[in-house]
Amino acid sequence: MPNTAGCSHRTRRALAGVLVLAGVVVTGCGAEARDAGQGPGAGPHPRAARSGRVTVVYEDQTLKPADRQVVALIRNSRVLERTAGWVNGTLTLPHDLVVKVTAKVPPGVTDAVTQPDGRTIYIPPSFLTEIEEALANVVKTVERPSPFPASEYNTDDLTVLSTEFIFGHEMGHALQRQLLLANLGLEEDAADGFASFYTVNEVGPGPSLAAAILFDEIARKEGRLTLENLASDHPVTQQRVFNFLCYLDGSDPEKYRQPLVDGGYLPKTRAPLCPQAWAMLDYGWWTQLQPHFSGAFKARGDEEQRKAQARLIAQTRALTERIDELRTHE
Repeated sequence: MPNTAGCSHRTRRALAGVLVLAGVVVTGCGAEARDAGQGPGAGPHPRAARSGRVTVVYEDQTLKPADRQVVALIRNSRVLERTAGWVNGTLTLPHDLVVKVTAKVPPGVTDAVTQPDGRTIYIPPSFLTEIEEALANVVKTVERPSPFPASEYNTDDLTVLSTEFIFGHEMGHALQRQLLLANLGLEEDAADGFASFYTVNEVGPGPSLAAAILFDEIARKEGRLTLENLASDHPVTQQRVFNFLCYLDGSDPEKYRQPLVDGGYLPKTRAPLCPQAWAMLDYGWWTQLQPHFSGAFKARGDEEQRKAQARLIAQTRALTERIDELRTHE
């Protein structure tokens, strides 16, 4: 995780192929026919309730010996099942969604990936091993960032927490594709946003901080940015680090300003914008998901959406009052 105090530039080296988190690949296996009237352009209206379920499947017979330990770690942590359970309890999906931890993946897939129809997420075991190895190197070579708890600054906890964030990213893709949610920007940005929205609201700061540590390690190894880096549908890696930290800080500035901003991990030029950025993200996702709330969750979901709207209005007013001052100090 970057410490920006006194630093204007970070050296970046390459860790090729570790986290192209959700590149679109060939169409998924076993895709069922679309419901009538629900093709592209059908709009954000809820589909006929089908009670589609998210299930997590570990295809142990496909595992290589080198990947068994990390798969056991993720399985025992149940972080994939926790996210799946939240979706199952919160939303009505039009189709089942299968999450496969498997080495039997479509051609060309090396990272976690969501199929274009949003009905299958593949998590290659070798991808989890790459994450684990990268974080093992971090623990050995990088002093613990002060916002991250000392008790969790170890390879296992960092691997579990960062995997939870990455899986949140893939779940964001799956929800956008199954529910035909409207994007006002790149889908990759929205998927990162869902990972922050879900984990900050439902889990706490751990996944965001662990993901920032992991992505900072990747950014350090990327080297000089290439045309392909800049042309990617994913934001530049180091930019994603600061986005994760900004949303976390904005969710509770009183709690996170001292460790993140005063500690030098989130630039003071960015931090004043983060409360409104989080409020917009939080309100945006609750509003996008609202037509798809399950019956059991609807009352709570509607209240969360109302609270998010009120927070966005308040944060926009607060930013309006400060914007001239902020601009003059840029």
